[in-house]
Amino acid sequence: MNAVDWGIFVAYLAGMIGLSLWLAKRQKTADDYYVGGRNLSWWAVGISIVATQSSAISFVSIPAFVAVREGGGLSWLQYELGVPLAMLFLLLVLIPRLREKKLVSVYEFLRTRFGVGTGKTLAGVFLLSRGLATAVGVYATGLVLAPMLQWPVWAAILLIGVTAVIYDAIGGLKAVVVSDVIQMGLIFGGVAMGIALALGEVGGWGAAWAALEAERKTAADWSSGVGDTDGVPFWAFLVGGLFLYISYYGTDQSQVQRLLGTKSVKEAQKAVLLGGSLRLPLTLMYVGLGVALAALLQESAIFQGQMEGQKPDLLVPVFILEFVPTGLKGLLLAATVAAAMSSLDSALNALSAVTVKDFLSEGDGGTPLWRERLVTIAWGTAVTLMALGAGSLAKTVIEAINKVGSAFYGPVLVAFLLGLGRSHVKGIAMSWGVVAGVGLNLALWLLQAPLHWMWWNLLGAAVAWLVAELLSRKADAEGETTLGLYWNRPAVVILSAVFLVTLALVLGIRA
Repeated sequence: MNAVDWGIFVAYLAGMIGLSLWLAKRQKTADDYYVGGRNLSWWAVGISIVATQSSAISFVSIPAFVAVREGGGLSWLQYELGVPLAMLFLLLVLIPRLREKKLVSVYEFLRTRFGVGTGKTLAGVFLLSRGLATAVGVYATGLVLAPMLQWPVWAAILLIGVTAVIYDAIGGLKAVVVSDVIQMGLIFGGVAMGIALALGEVGGWGAAWAALEAERKTAADWSSGVGDTDGVPFWAFLVGGLFLYISYYGTDQSQVQRLLGTKSVKEAQKAVLLGGSLRLPLTLMYVGLGVALAALLQESAIFQGQMEGQKPDLLVPVFILEFVPTGLKGLLLAATVAAAMSSLDSALNALSAVTVKDFLSEGDGGTPLWRERLVTIAWGTAVTLMALGAGSLAKTVIEAINKVGSAFYGPVLVAFLLGLGRSHVKGIAMSWGVVAGVGLNLALWLLQAPLHWMWWNLLGAAVAWLVAELLSRKADAEGETTLGLYWNRPAVVILSAVFLVTLALVLGIRA
């Protein structure tokens, strides 16, 4: 990093903080801070959804999985199978029901439906799981920045953590969404630039594809994931992934919060459709970068030497350090941090919103929004500290964050579905159901049970549902489901097409 690269990097950070300061002038209430005054444009929210999901973790770990992770390769595409199916369910069923209630914290619905105790239980589960996952995101960003800045990882973690706290505490959700739109452009441009530079080193796409190991070219892994905790088993990622993504996009405050800030139910649906449609193209770019870097690693002795004995997640940072020229290195670094900020800002704002709305006293925190900003600062500090120990959760960071989610998402999803559709389920029963489902998943993790972690989403959901049903009073004779279906033919066509394209890629890419 020379003066030019540093200048670009610092200018980006200053620009994001300046944007937050400008947007903060219009904030007067907690609704302004947490849901953007419910006046957010659907297209900006849709882009923001993709930006949040496509974080620095994706930028670091997906290429590493494709290129160097043992048992990795194009089987990563199986991660995407559940996304369009989940988005379709959200668009037609879950999001309309939640958006029309004009919530700030999505767990306010559970508090109304099941009682204060259950609402706080589920809110607490969110705070724990999202806090851990966000810490992994901060760690991933520190892992990228450390070799480029020639700093220790802990110093890089502190840099991104402090920057995120300042930026998010000032700007609120509107700053999150507006900056995500800007940062999405940086992410697309940065990944495209990385692919072009890597392909230029190896002689083009044809040479890169030819150099990729044969076992990495098969996208479909037909193993079940039962008795084997490694790999990317097709059925585990199709079925378990469906539960994971419905819960993540439909019940996780860090995602739902911006949908609650749209102007109407219809605009929330359009945002979900846009987000579901944009994710696959960006994922294909990450995979393409992995293919290019795998070829470059084979050809370059310098690259091989730098990666020897290193974690797979260092593949992209080492590439940036060794092969990206001055000026472009600063831009690519800014793109990496943009990917990180797009996830961290929304997570911190969501953690703050749930803490204030579900655990602190009701009422206005004051026109300066001092309470809301102090809670955001507290969460940013806690997440940064947790990030210092987040590097030992899995072989790649992307797997670590999905493991955290898979332990919690299934039981949480069941609470929302039963809340909307099964009137006889009682609050205390639902609380014990969630505790049982999450507890079982955590036990499977700690005991290293021979079951792929993606199945935890389904297993935890099934246990939570069963326990809640068994502990509830007998359902009355008319306890039928009240979930409404919101038919939207263009959405069905678009998301079905995205699913079919993903399935074709998984089944059709062969050696």
